[in-house]
Amino acid sequence: MSTLSVVVKEQVAEITIQSPPANALSSTILNDLSDELDRIEGDASIKAILLKGEGRFFSAGADIKEFTVLQGADDYKQLASKGQELFSRIENFHIPVVAAIHGAALGGGLELAMACHIRYVAEDAKLGLPELNLGIIPGFAGTQRLPRYVGAARAYEMILSGVPIKGEEASQIGLANKSFSNDELFPAAEKLAAAIANKSGPTIHHIMKLIPYAHSTQFEAGNKAEAEAFGEVFGNEDAKEGIQAFIEKRNPDFKN
Repeated sequence: MSTLSVVVKEQVAEITIQSPPANALSSTILNDLSDELDRIEGDASIKAILLKGEGRFFSAGADIKEFTVLQGADDYKQLASKGQELFSRIENFHIPVVAAIHGAALGGGLELAMACHIRYVAEDAKLGLPELNLGIIPGFAGTQRLPRYVGAARAYEMILSGVPIKGEEASQIGLANKSFSNDELFPAAEKLAAAIANKSGPTIHHIMKLIPYAHSTQFEAGNKAEAEAFGEVFGNEDAKEGIQAFIEKRNPDFKN
């Protein structure tokens, strides 16, 4: 696929997002990722997935330009629900998904990373949910997953300020498992994925079923509420101004 590079090595499927320069998560990338998960589900020999980005970033967020062609709250709600469904599928996948995060994981990029089971991150990578800087809100379960990892207070701070944190801090507060230098990141993630793939397949599948029981039963309700709010927010003139300012590379002038 043009948006993804997939290489299978020793029972590990290495999926690389390749949509430079930002690896923005377009609808095409989301569809291609879903199709690749279909293929992996049909291959019993694959025991782990390693997800990474090509070039400078893991993923700098959703494809903001696509927002400008959607019409009305229902279109935006459907977009949010589509992303949430895919990311929930990743979170509930039958084998572990390891994210190797370098450069930046922002907005939808961080939401994708948070759906993965394990996150290794470069020390100088930037992680954040800056949607409020554009006059919009996270829509791919960012408001629901971030508090799970960092607690409510830090989630409020990160989302309301829109200021990203460095990878080293992300590992200290539980958003990432470990942080590494840029040179060490990919070898470490590959080593972990290979170690997982060396385990018994049935035992891996049992663990992947058991740990999700510890999650809140309110998660899906929160996702639904987030998708509703994501749709409503785009009816606000501030959202249009924020998106246009982002595209024009200027500071937004919010009125409301």
